[in-house]
Amino acid sequence: MPRRRLSPALIDALRLVAPGTALRAGLERILQAQQGALVVLTSGQVGGIRSGGFQIDTEMTEQRLSELAKMDGAIILSPDGGRILWANVQLMPSPDITTQETGTRHRTAERTAHQLGVPVIAVSEDMRTIGLYVHSEKYRLQSIPTLLQRADQALATLSRYRVRLDELFKNLSQLELQDLVTLEDVGDAMSRFEVVRRIADEIHSFVLELGIDGRLIQLQLDELMVGVDGEGALLVRDYARSSRLRSYERCLHALSQLDDDELWSAESTARVLSLDGEGAARSLSPRGYRLLTKIPRLPAVVVDGLVRRFESLQRVRKANLDELMEVDGVGEGRARNIAAGLERLAEAGLL
Repeated sequence: MPRRRLSPALIDALRLVAPGTALRAGLERILQAQQGALVVLTSGQVGGIRSGGFQIDTEMTEQRLSELAKMDGAIILSPDGGRILWANVQLMPSPDITTQETGTRHRTAERTAHQLGVPVIAVSEDMRTIGLYVHSEKYRLQSIPTLLQRADQALATLSRYRVRLDELFKNLSQLELQDLVTLEDVGDAMSRFEVVRRIADEIHSFVLELGIDGRLIQLQLDELMVGVDGEGALLVRDYARSSRLRSYERCLHALSQLDDDELWSAESTARVLSLDGEGAARSLSPRGYRLLTKIPRLPAVVVDGLVRRFESLQRVRKANLDELMEVDGVGEGRARNIAAGLERLAEAGLL
């Protein structure tokens, strides 16, 4: 399946209900008391769907939220969850809004979130779950022990996939120096790169939901992802068809829309790189961005100049010092550094 990306609105709402916040503590107290609740985060303007209730306008605490949940009606909080505005409110969203929920409380929550465009929280007393609704999105909050366990498992998986990704990049670099790259080689690297990003996104959602308890998970995630996005961007710049060169962001979006079967298909990689119709065995030649950036003390502007002048890595390797010095910013010393750097990479079997 294509990976699910959390919307900015859902991310903001997750931060409001993360562990360590008063709102999350209040929701947990409601669960522990085996009660249900319907909580809306808005400025108090709930359109024409509010009926009854009474105005409070007081600071929100976990104790107050838990006590007010004993009443049947909804609780209206300020957008930041810091104040209780109304309690025991009856919500009457439009019944024409489609919902997949079956319980009355959850159906009301989903329709209210969709109609008002604000976060709505439904606590189920029977299922002992907390559902978060934002616009047309639904997210079920999980317990902290469950989240930590799943995050640890995902980190272990990410670590293994990152090792394999580094191996694929190293192998691709060796093939580039030998001018033996095929579309299948590039596709393997791009597919593994996207899988790593999908796992990282899943871990990031755990971190968001864990709040203050997710700091160590975030540190591990940051360490595992060092350099990944940079390598992916250079890979796209090396192989996307020059006449239809797609931006890195557009390629990432195209990759993210592929399902699991398409992700490992060379034909799908060809479409992402605007190489439609190319066979998996088709030979490809990199422009040289990825390997040229590995040469020490070589600014990005010089790398761009080299690629514009020579158009491929192999032509850069075959250029003599005088030809290299025709590029802006390349003097004799830098030209020698470029030639020696590429030679060192080739002799070392790279990286």
